[in-house]
Amino acid sequence: MFEMESVFSEDGILSHHIAGFHVRLQQLEMANAIADAIAKRQILVAEAGTGTGKTLAYLVPALLNGGKVIISTGTKTLQDQLFKRDIPNVRAALKIPVTVALLKGRTNYICRYHLEKSVQDNRISFATREDIRYLQLIERYANISQTGDKSELSEVPENASIWQMATSTRDNCLGAECPNYKECFVMEARKQALLADVVVVNHHLFFADVMLRDEGLNELLPACNTVIFDEAHQLPETATLFFGESVSTGQLLELTRDTKIEAVEAARDFQALALVNEKFEKNVRDFRLTIQEENVRFSQVMIEKNLSFKQGLDNVLETLLELVKLLENQAERSEGLKNCWQRAADHLHLMQRWRDEQSLQNQIHWIEVYHHALQLNITPLSIAEIFQKQLDNHARAWIFTSATLSVKQNFTHFTSEMGLSGAQTAYWESPYNYAEQALLYVPSGLPEPSHAGYIDQVVAAALPVLRASKGRAFFLCTSLRAMQRVYELLQSAEQLDYPLLMQGQGSRSAILEKFRELKNAILIGSQSFWEGIDVRGEALSLVIIDKLPFAPPDDPVLSARIEKINQEGRNAFIEYQLPRAVINLKQGAGRLIRDETDRGVLMICDPRLITKSYGKQVWQSLPSMKRTRDLTEVRNFFEQI
Repeated sequence: MFEMESVFSEDGILSHHIAGFHVRLQQLEMANAIADAIAKRQILVAEAGTGTGKTLAYLVPALLNGGKVIISTGTKTLQDQLFKRDIPNVRAALKIPVTVALLKGRTNYICRYHLEKSVQDNRISFATREDIRYLQLIERYANISQTGDKSELSEVPENASIWQMATSTRDNCLGAECPNYKECFVMEARKQALLADVVVVNHHLFFADVMLRDEGLNELLPACNTVIFDEAHQLPETATLFFGESVSTGQLLELTRDTKIEAVEAARDFQALALVNEKFEKNVRDFRLTIQEENVRFSQVMIEKNLSFKQGLDNVLETLLELVKLLENQAERSEGLKNCWQRAADHLHLMQRWRDEQSLQNQIHWIEVYHHALQLNITPLSIAEIFQKQLDNHARAWIFTSATLSVKQNFTHFTSEMGLSGAQTAYWESPYNYAEQALLYVPSGLPEPSHAGYIDQVVAAALPVLRASKGRAFFLCTSLRAMQRVYELLQSAEQLDYPLLMQGQGSRSAILEKFRELKNAILIGSQSFWEGIDVRGEALSLVIIDKLPFAPPDDPVLSARIEKINQEGRNAFIEYQLPRAVINLKQGAGRLIRDETDRGVLMICDPRLITKSYGKQVWQSLPSMKRTRDLTEVRNFFEQI
């Protein structure tokens, strides 16, 4: 067994095998703490600032310890990076023969059954030439691929609608009854995961499986010695999503599509099914249109005042009940029809509970509206008890790590939200010299964020800073509306001749690539640019944040949780809202300094950072950089760069 010092030292194993490796005391201490937690099968919550090298700090002890390890990441991108680069590098350096598997959710793998159906039935399912060309490419790829992972077929865009016709979902998978079961890509991926020493998953897959016993992890977990969550700050949101229940108009339309295909093949003579299915599809589409807004959330109490919504839901339930009866009548004719019947019955049951059980204790009934879909949700008020049961099931090590888990090194918010009572906690500051490398600027004279002209005044305050930085900036907004307004104002600003990029003008990766290439651009983004972005060097020298990222208090889940905490005589703002805002702010601020040579200004426009009693708690949770309210100091800083 290696000593951690011999791995992480100046002349250690990693320095000889990993390009650009730097010795960091924080990394060594973190690796020792994780090794200790794994050996003692403890729960460890570890925050390590940007640049600590968290990935190596958990991979080395995890691989050296032996036993089965599950590593769960925040995104599929990070999942691929771990599997293809980081783990192979560490494995080669340590010279240990561990086997590694990558396991994604089933929609990432081609489904031979649904692909075959779509190829045979292209008249019904799609019409465009592009769809037919993509389908031919998918069919060819499925015949030669070992994995069936759709990310390996770059000629077909990952968001192409045709993928729905060539992959399965938890709803429409036939499982062991499928005629293609023995050659199923999903089953093969699970088999490899069962055999491997290290399995790399993502948070969505982990929680989908914990709750739904769907993706094969229920067989993995019992054999596992260690579970590591990277980007663990995302877990409360992900767990909330999966510990609840939901059904969307998208799922209902998927049901109508599959019913249509299966009925043509197995029940062509039973016209009543086709007619009711068609009527149901129309009602579902009409139901989505009962709400004009997009990207909004409403509580059940609020939305049920909308009479057209109420009528639309009644119409959907009425035809869904008819469809369930007809599908039950025809279910014996094929496995596909039987599957459609079971799904329809499940959707009906959930929708009836959503409508009828208005005040279930410890649950929130609400809806979310997207561009194409409307989703009914039942969400638990607290996820702590549910997750606690997972921890208690088996004795194993649980490691939670991120650069943003605490408020002033206090982890209470995260541990109580996740039910991690008795967890060990540890904190390591970033090894970067923030006092020299960064400046925190809070402009004077701005009104409270509730002021009608707030965003206009924020942009006015930002313009001289953007000129001083010569572009090279992220302008991070807390809402899509603010983002759009900032973009409009900067477009019309005088003496600002830098390229403007905005979230939504392409994929996130394409926009970032353009930002890096231009070297003097201003990128305006909302939530998806606050985290998981790594732009090193001079291309990014300024991060502007429009205001403290408090979640909107009218959000139905948040408002229900606030009400519950306050009813218990506690202070929801201090216990819940403020810590969440601080953790989000730390993520946004973390975009600025990404290596030892980066220098830049963090501009937070919100005057509450100075005027409110809690402001001190907020900025003391950020890395310890020099602070100023003087624009001249900001200009001098950029001149020195």
